[in-house]
Amino acid sequence: MSATTDTLAAVLRSGEGRFDLNTVTLEAPAAHQVLVRVVATGMCHTDSVARAIGNFPVILGHEGAGVVEAVGSAVSSLRPGDHVVLTFDSCGACPACHGGRPYHCTGFELLNFGGFGAESRASARLADGEDVANRWFGQSSFAGYALANERNAVKLPDDVDLELVGPLGCGIMTGAGCVINVMRLRPGDSVAVFGAGAVGLAAVMAAKASGAGRIVAVDVHAGRRALALELGADRVVDPAAVDDLAGEVVGDEGPFDCSLDTTSRGEVMAAATEVIGRPGLAVLVGAGFEPLTLAPTSLAGKSVSYAYMGNSNPHVFIPELISLWQRGLFPFDRLITTFPFADVNQAEAASAAGSAIKPVLLMNGDRR
Repeated sequence: MSATTDTLAAVLRSGEGRFDLNTVTLEAPAAHQVLVRVVATGMCHTDSVARAIGNFPVILGHEGAGVVEAVGSAVSSLRPGDHVVLTFDSCGACPACHGGRPYHCTGFELLNFGGFGAESRASARLADGEDVANRWFGQSSFAGYALANERNAVKLPDDVDLELVGPLGCGIMTGAGCVINVMRLRPGDSVAVFGAGAVGLAAVMAAKASGAGRIVAVDVHAGRRALALELGADRVVDPAAVDDLAGEVVGDEGPFDCSLDTTSRGEVMAAATEVIGRPGLAVLVGAGFEPLTLAPTSLAGKSVSYAYMGNSNPHVFIPELISLWQRGLFPFDRLITTFPFADVNQAEAASAAGSAIKPVLLMNGDRR
């Protein structure tokens, strides 16, 4: 292998701009890095949030799946030819990482949102020599090849379809993890899910698989409400059609054991805290910037938690989700709409409009 790798990448140059397909040159993998040939990558709402963060030009994408092409000198758990799904990055050295809780890594924001990784510099360049940030969530997988760390590349069996599993690295894992790892939902427990996008519907499926006694899903899109019912929700609510959202969600059956908000909208997050009983847990995961305002006394007997990545250890949890999927208990593939990589801008528009729940970009250009 040569010292560098040229690859086609979707480069974002401004917060308001479109993705441009450009050839970029990646450095060879550093000691703890792997070079991955990306087969497919999911598009997550957090990729759109990057428009407000900056660090342009940048390559986004953080739900990649592909094949290891080369490994750094210190990599011991992966080798060329291994199939992997890429997930969030973590330092591996802080107390949280040592305790098997990489989602609480003290360097989480730097490693995942900065675009430059722990090295705090780009390892990719455009044809004119300009640096381009290429470590978004430790991978920047909107490209034919991506550099990742050994820690955020999860090895998969060779028979797992790489065109489907990328979203397990973030959105799907987050929704399911909130139910299984954070709420620790038990058979018979009740849950209300606000926002039936990929994260919310993954939570609905996980709640169904966990034996939840009552699942209510809230979303403004009729198609997503219908799919929520098919995937396990007992009832759905259109928030645009009611004056008292919390009251409509609770209905005649009483408050919930748990709730999940994926919207990051202040009034919806507040409703998520209103619908739970005592004791009750409201989990927030949305990547947004609106504040949550609550009277302290409204939280009597209740808990509110913000959970990165569904409090998931990917090397443990992703294989568990694949097992659930293979047993027919977690049909996350029903959320996926595929797009050729060249249609990255159309995929983002479809996600924003709600017509595609989980866009997945196929690097070979096919659509299925």
